Amino acid sequence: MKKIITLGLAASVSLSAQEAILDLTKLHSYSDQVVPDYINRDNTPRNNPITDIGATLGRVLFYDKRLSKNSMVSCASCHKQEEAFGDSAIASVGVAGTTGRHSMRLVNPRFANERRFFWDERAPSLEEQTTQPIQDHIEMGFSGADGDPDLSALVDRVSQIELYQVLFTAVFGSEGVTEARMQRALAQFVRSIQSFDSRYDRGFASAPNPNVDFTNFTAQENLGKRIFMAPPGPGGGAGCAACHQPPTFDIDPNSGHNGVTGSIGGGQDLTNRRSPSLRDLVDRNGSPHGPFMHDGSMATLLDVVNHYNAIPAVTPGLDRRLAGPPPRPGGAPTQAQRLNLSENEKGALVDFLGTLTGSNLYRDEKWSSPFDENHELAYVVLPAEVRISLGNEAMTMEAKGVPRVTYRLKSSVDLKIWDYGVEIEADENGLLSYEIPELLKAKFFCFVYETSE
Repeated sequence: MKKIITLGLAASVSLSAQEAILDLTKLHSYSDQVVPDYINRDNTPRNNPITDIGATLGRVLFYDKRLSKNSMVSCASCHKQEEAFGDSAIASVGVAGTTGRHSMRLVNPRFANERRFFWDERAPSLEEQTTQPIQDHIEMGFSGADGDPDLSALVDRVSQIELYQVLFTAVFGSEGVTEARMQRALAQFVRSIQSFDSRYDRGFASAPNPNVDFTNFTAQENLGKRIFMAPPGPGGGAGCAACHQPPTFDIDPNSGHNGVTGSIGGGQDLTNRRSPSLRDLVDRNGSPHGPFMHDGSMATLLDVVNHYNAIPAVTPGLDRRLAGPPPRPGGAPTQAQRLNLSENEKGALVDFLGTLTGSNLYRDEKWSSPFDENHELAYVVLPAEVRISLGNEAMTMEAKGVPRVTYRLKSSVDLKIWDYGVEIEADENGLLSYEIPELLKAKFFCFVYETSE
């Protein structure tokens, strides 16, 4: 008679303090994160829900430089965790130059009404967005043009990396690498990035309604909140909330461009109708996470407020809320927005925007690189099952692996020191199986894949 139990380790496997380990038996929580009750938006598609194992694969792909033509650039090269997954540079450095637009911060993409991505909204979904930078000649170089290999060359490259055979098998049940599978995993990871631990969140949670003054705000911050929320006109409102909708502060999907019409490379660009959430614009000390706008033309939040205080001109595609009233009924507006905010009111808006910054976003390990400082990943620890035969002084450990790939079964008496282990090759169906005598002193076991790249 055989009994099947899931192997449960008492703590995360620690094979070496100096080595990067991806422990699939102790996954980070991506799918069940705490979301405040007042956040009522969730654009996760039904066919790609966030899973802990899927987002883990996405995390590895996001940080892996081998997804670029010269193996020098990853998604994280332009979207840095310490910069709210944005870039401090005006233009990010790719494999063949610098980007044409400033890298957008990736904060709370799951909690937005706008489902399209990029500044010009050219990607209809996050899934489709994830592989477009990979296929850009300047960014990651698998464009299929200008002498670049195409995406099929990247799929072939990733397919030949044994680490990914192990991880794709763990996520999808087979080692096959496709663009769609990469998109699903990357989108799950990016969609999991959230920030809801700001002073604004604490004030919102304790207030009877979001329009009253928050008790944890200064008088100046509450003034800024009122200006942000109130429409322009008598009373001194700026109308910011019409486009950047609280409490997520994501962009209204029906927005036009915001009057910033320049381009990093020079000339005019009227196509930018999307923006990231206004959360985590600055760090806890008020320093910006890089410049603002698609062209990186504004260095400070005060520059941003000054722009909206006096929109330079009415241009084709300008958001209707940023234009003044038409000179006659039914006519087109000729005068751009003039808010006439005082310097104190501008400063109050800046102070309020600073309350939207959290802290966990920058330090949570689940969004950090899984690789060590040499960009290496030493081990992948696999989930396993134990089969115990009653009346037999032995137990059998089993796990799902990649056919004909070699793994190592390690054991420990204390979860601190692990032996060298025994090599086991998965059979033609990917089954890893090893019989362990009960007389063995070790109490803990794990199958690991030891990377060779």
